[in-house]
Amino acid sequence: MALTVRTRTSASGRRVRAMALLALGTSLALGACSSSGTSSPVTADAVIDADKGVAPEPVVPDRWPLTGVASDAVVNRPALAVKIENPPEVRPQTGIDLADMVWEQVVEGGVTRFVVVFSSQVPDEVGPIRSVRPMDPAITAPLHGVVAFSGGQAGFVTALADSGVQILSHDRGDSGFYRTKTAAAPHNVFGSPATFWEQADATHQDLPPEQFSFARTPEQATAMTAGTPATTVTAHLSGMSKPSWDWDAATSAWLRSEAGKPATAKSGARLSATNVVLLRVDLVNSGTTDPAGNPVPETKLVGSGEATVATGGRTIAATWSKSATDAPLTLATADGTAVTLAPGNTWIELVPNGTGSVTVS
Repeated sequence: MALTVRTRTSASGRRVRAMALLALGTSLALGACSSSGTSSPVTADAVIDADKGVAPEPVVPDRWPLTGVASDAVVNRPALAVKIENPPEVRPQTGIDLADMVWEQVVEGGVTRFVVVFSSQVPDEVGPIRSVRPMDPAITAPLHGVVAFSGGQAGFVTALADSGVQILSHDRGDSGFYRTKTAAAPHNVFGSPATFWEQADATHQDLPPEQFSFARTPEQATAMTAGTPATTVTAHLSGMSKPSWDWDAATSAWLRSEAGKPATAKSGARLSATNVVLLRVDLVNSGTTDPAGNPVPETKLVGSGEATVATGGRTIAATWSKSATDAPLTLATADGTAVTLAPGNTWIELVPNGTGSVTVS
């Protein structure tokens, strides 16, 4: 006769179950006796399932640190930051559509210049490449990588070299730079990222540290869970620069426009970002001038200020803080919670306090 044992939760139920198991064991032992009076051993397996084994550890994919994008082919390659200019006459620029991060800064005359950071993708060519500015160490030092530029004032170059990055300069004859015939100097310096990376020394060959915190999925990003809907974000950087970003649900990206026209790369690709981070910053006179006699401004990035974070067709107000030149910039909500971005590329707009503004519509 088959014996069914049911599990109960009461004390009396536990006694009944114990008695049933004892009866079952006795029955099995008696049933194991042979006609000669001998018996075979009864193991615990007769009444208890075999050990199922320890649950396997979850597989956590590698992620590119500057984008948070998961990949089974992450390469141990340092960050490469390239200074690229942005006056109207040089657009569209080459290679910037493949960047992990782009920082936009106001320079003399109200035009803007980019610090374009590559790691997860390798463009064949980048440019036009221009000179460094006094705020570049605060942007690039946390990356602990390589910075390529055309040249710059001696004090700016020294400050950048002293910040811990490896510098590559066209003016001093480093490899990978060349002039093209497609534009007049100084707008015709371009470069080969592959050649720049080949020159990385022993202390600048590792992947960069994560610069922002990334959610595992777009839906978990802070702006998505706690922000408000938005369709357009405009950054008034100066009288000459007012880039805007329009949310495009079809591509799940913010699309960049400049002077009311779609912004593209030389490849024809529309410039876009998964995340747009707008930082309110102090813009001060660096005490120096360019060759034409224009005052060179400096963006102050060590400190704190207001920020707006745009992700997934939503925005959220935040604060930014940075404790030192070589420390990463952090973002937090009003209650101090760390802001997470969606996996993907990020553009950072440095919007001057007083003369600049951020409009969300």
